[in-house]
Amino acid sequence: MVPVFAVLAIAYARTVQTGHPDETLRWWALGVFVTCAVSDGIDGWIARHFNQRSKFGAYIDPIADKALLLTGVITLSLVDWGTEGWRLPVWFVVIVVLRDCIILGGINVLYYKRHTVNIVPHWSGKVCTVTQMIALGWVMLKVAPFPPTWPCIVAAVFTVWSAVTYFRQGLHILRQSATCNVDRR
Repeated sequence: MVPVFAVLAIAYARTVQTGHPDETLRWWALGVFVTCAVSDGIDGWIARHFNQRSKFGAYIDPIADKALLLTGVITLSLVDWGTEGWRLPVWFVVIVVLRDCIILGGINVLYYKRHTVNIVPHWSGKVCTVTQMIALGWVMLKVAPFPPTWPCIVAAVFTVWSAVTYFRQGLHILRQSATCNVDRR
């Protein structure tokens, strides 16, 4: 569904550029995005509630989340969805992408050092995801008179916060294993 969202979002933006926005395209793009986000939440709830967790699910779920969010963030920063500048700011995209690169880089370092990495979401990461989705929704809904910069500032704070939290968790794992290796000698 992520490519469908991207195609619809870009198609809508093109109609905005012509001066004749096709609001049907906007609502379809929003509907696809919301369907993806809600189905992800329901899937997670079902997995937890009915103890249907799996290694594959723990691996693929964050990838699907990131595919949706990064596609939305990048797409909605490249095209206007309304008046000039009604898009996500580039600095916000940089923060979001940089956070994900730092997390992926940290996971790779831990794997390289032969550490088991249990993917356990922290509450700050969940709030980060929700605030990023709100920023995306802000652009797509176009109902508030305030520019998308304001929800992006809120989302950026939680994005940076969660990056620091995950970075600290990674350092803790590295330090803990270094201590264990010294104790074994």
